[in-house]
Amino acid sequence: MPTKYKNNITVATLYKFVEINDLQSLRSEIQALCKENNAKGTILLAKEGINGTISARNKEIRSILKKLKSDNRFKKLEVKFSETNKMPFNRMKVRIKREIVTIGDDSINPNIISGDYVKPENWNELISDPEVIVIDTRNTYETKIGKFKNAIDPKTNSFREFPDWVKNFKKEVKNKDTKIAMYCTGGIRCEKSTSLMKKEGFNNVFHLEGGILKYLEKMSDDETLWDGECFVFDDRVALDDQLEVGSYQMCYACRMPLKKTDLKDDKYEKGVSCHYCYNKTSEQRKERFLSRQKQIEIAKSRGTEHFGPQIKK
Repeated sequence: MPTKYKNNITVATLYKFVEINDLQSLRSEIQALCKENNAKGTILLAKEGINGTISARNKEIRSILKKLKSDNRFKKLEVKFSETNKMPFNRMKVRIKREIVTIGDDSINPNIISGDYVKPENWNELISDPEVIVIDTRNTYETKIGKFKNAIDPKTNSFREFPDWVKNFKKEVKNKDTKIAMYCTGGIRCEKSTSLMKKEGFNNVFHLEGGILKYLEKMSDDETLWDGECFVFDDRVALDDQLEVGSYQMCYACRMPLKKTDLKDDKYEKGVSCHYCYNKTSEQRKERFLSRQKQIEIAKSRGTEHFGPQIKK
């Protein structure tokens, strides 16, 4: 873990594709481990592996990771770190899912086939080649606030839509030896997206190792080709190129990141609506969102936990 993370709250984003057969017992073990170390966040477990983001004091995060990595299956756990001044999650959840990142196709297995890793230090050279096609595998609410220059935005609303996009992309790119560079927030979606691209017949597929978060951690201001902020799936909403909390807030009704000017719009109401979704949700749903927001505020004032708005990938 980088030495700069000494104070405040450390946020660790982690994943590993590996076969897991003891899901129930592992879930109980990790839940107890996180509770013991006062961590909050979400960890997903599936037969295909582990994926999650957790936050706690630096010493407690190190304790959790040390215990996880003592399990040979997680010895090479992919982990990215950032720091914040307050807990970005409401509670700790360890859930068993069908997939740790949902693409909706069980035949896609990164443990069998995936693209070639490109280290952050070598990423600029790759994507600066005019012959290379750069693809952002994230969703529209993420790409809206930042991306690598000249990257293709598939404009998906969820990762489940990505396979259909690839089918159309395949019709347009006839040369299957074309170099394709793919990236996502922390690297996990690229494991599956590059696996899908290889399955569809593309031969030269690469992905950014550790994702945008690792790239921002490694690259200096005068080296970076990243433009904008990076959306993250917690209460921080976005991180700037220094991995500090960015300038956006979130509409928890539709998940769109909002600028300060968006918060002044007449259609914005905290936890209820914004100008992106105001005309897309019924009055009944707005009432439910308002009731939920009131419960969240009451829980915060009492210093108790609330399930809070769900932020999904």
